[in-house]
Amino acid sequence: MEMSSHVESATPSRTAGPRHSILDLAPLELECLSALWPLGEGTVRQIHLALAASRPRAYTTVMTILDRLARKGIVTRRKVGKAFHYRAMLSAEEARLKAVEKIVQGFFDGSPQALAAHLSSLGAPTSELLPPAPPVAVDAPGTPVADSPIQNLDERLL
Repeated sequence: MEMSSHVESATPSRTAGPRHSILDLAPLELECLSALWPLGEGTVRQIHLALAASRPRAYTTVMTILDRLARKGIVTRRKVGKAFHYRAMLSAEEARLKAVEKIVQGFFDGSPQALAAHLSSLGAPTSELLPPAPPVAVDAPGTPVADSPIQNLDERLL
C-alpha cells in the first residue's frame, strides 16, 4: 500500500500547470509555435493552414494544442467575433535564447565556450553562433536580474 501511494504522488498530473522549460514543449506544440511566430497573432485556421504546408494535421488537433499552450501560459488568446486569436508570449529569438541557455547550463556547466568547443569539434562553425560570454551568469543565485519584457516568463518557462 505504501508503494502505491508513492507511485501516485510521483506521477505528474497532465494539468499540473506550466512546463518548466521551453525545451519541455512537445514536438507538435513547438510546431504550432513555429507557425504562429511569423504571423504575430493568428487564429486556429491560420495556424492550421501554415502547418499544412509541411505536415498536415487535423484542425481539431491544432485547436487542442493551442488551447494547451494557452493553459501553460506560452500563448495568450483573445476572442474576436467567433474565433480566438493567439499570440506567443515570447518571440522565436527569445525561445531560442532560453533553449540555448538551458542547454549550456544543463550540459556544459554554464560555459558557452564549452558548447562552442563541442560544436567546433563536430565541424560546425561557431563564431557566428554564440555571443561572447557575459561576465556574470544572469540566472546565478543572488545576481539581480534587470527588468525585461521576458523577466516574468522566466518563472514559467525555465
